[in-house]
Amino acid sequence: MAKWDREYINLCKEIIEKGQEVENRTGINTIKLPYKHFEFDLEEEFPILTTKFVAFKSAVLEMLWIYQAQSNDVRWLQDRGVKIWNEWQIDENGHYMGKDFGKEYAYTIGTAYGYIVKRYQLVQNLIETIKNNPTDRRMNMSLWQNDYLATAALPSCVWDSMWDITDGKLNAIVTQRSCDVALGLPFNVTQYAVLLCMLAQVTGLKPGKLYWSAKDVHIYKNQVEGIEEQIKRYEELGDFEAPKLRLNPEIKDFFKFDNSKELKDIELIEYEHHGKIKMPIAV
Repeated sequence: MAKWDREYINLCKEIIEKGQEVENRTGINTIKLPYKHFEFDLEEEFPILTTKFVAFKSAVLEMLWIYQAQSNDVRWLQDRGVKIWNEWQIDENGHYMGKDFGKEYAYTIGTAYGYIVKRYQLVQNLIETIKNNPTDRRMNMSLWQNDYLATAALPSCVWDSMWDITDGKLNAIVTQRSCDVALGLPFNVTQYAVLLCMLAQVTGLKPGKLYWSAKDVHIYKNQVEGIEEQIKRYEELGDFEAPKLRLNPEIKDFFKFDNSKELKDIELIEYEHHGKIKMPIAV
């Protein structure tokens, strides 16, 4: 059965049973653990939850928005039917949450995520290094840049990835500063698994392991009911076999993968799940 479902459900139980309730900037308390680590072998299993539906295309499109389109413009996502950044969009006058970002940042999330990737050419530099200096120990993409935090609507939660090549396999070590277990974590793990597989393909490597380090691992109090429903599903119905990821083998350039709403070059095969669970967003 799906290893990721089992680990995820155990994490949810641990947070509910042993976590500490704390206040935070959103006004909705969380139950948190200080830190958790996960390890995914992508040769063994593609990590996407089956105990609830995870919107695979939306997750991948958000990842491509950041790393391929290298955009901070929320309209790019909206044009593809993805609404997950609507709550953090700076308005047409440059305002968000009582702060004036300036009209130049209208319709964007400010200087975060794709803005940083483009500003520092992070993906281009990483691919070049993987191809030409695979033993380099400086293969790193950091989305946390102090000079740009003040003009970011939401500073990056998944903020750093380090890359390694061992035995012809591409591995990634991902660091998350704040981990929304109900909504963010299922999306993020799937996104970086896809990114790793894409980068492996275009650099002539095999996908290896994805190592995940998360700080402030939390469930919002208004998400507990939904999480308990997911735990009940797992205990009563079990999970499904993990699906398979298929990438168009003809694509050898990361920037040539289709990023339309159809995602013609990226496909999830045999994804069985127990259906959606509605979870509220805390802004």
